[in-house]
Amino acid sequence: TKVADAKPCSDIKISLEFKPTDEISRFAIVPSTGAALLLAREVNRSNLGLTLDVGHLLMAGENPAQSVAMVGAAGKLFGVHLNDGHSRLGAEDGLMFGSVHPAAALELVLWLQKTGYQGHIYFDTFPRNEDPVREAEYNIRRFKALWKQAERLQASGLDELLENHDAQGALELLESLGIS
Repeated sequence: TKVADAKPCSDIKISLEFKPTDEISRFAIVPSTGAALLLAREVNRSNLGLTLDVGHLLMAGENPAQSVAMVGAAGKLFGVHLNDGHSRLGAEDGLMFGSVHPAAALELVLWLQKTGYQGHIYFDTFPRNEDPVREAEYNIRRFKALWKQAERLQASGLDELLENHDAQGALELLESLGIS
């Protein structure tokens, strides 16, 4: 509360980004979306929210879209770091967005739309062998394409299918729109 209430901090947004583990400490005080959201609620300041990092969500064994939905519904989603990786490793991979989990990437973008997210999108990747400019351009193209796909899904009746728990209908909608 001291940081959130201090001047000039009380006039700006402060965002916590949890990470369940890393190669140095292996443990975290705030290891999950639920714990981070609970902390933000306990602090109870309008200027304190969360930044969700897809790699960290995967490391925590979470569904990134569900985390966006939870934090967005609570009005605490202040930032998003988009990347991808293999889950449950001791260190994050920082791969290009949607490269390992393309369906999860689309679902995450859909929930950004459904929660009315208006904040910044960051790409937190580690282009070790790739040209970093080319990778950044790919991430931007990928995100924009997924945004359009999510809009098409919603315009084509996805919400009704989900409300009716019609998984096959949702899959057939994806198929009919050429989204795999």
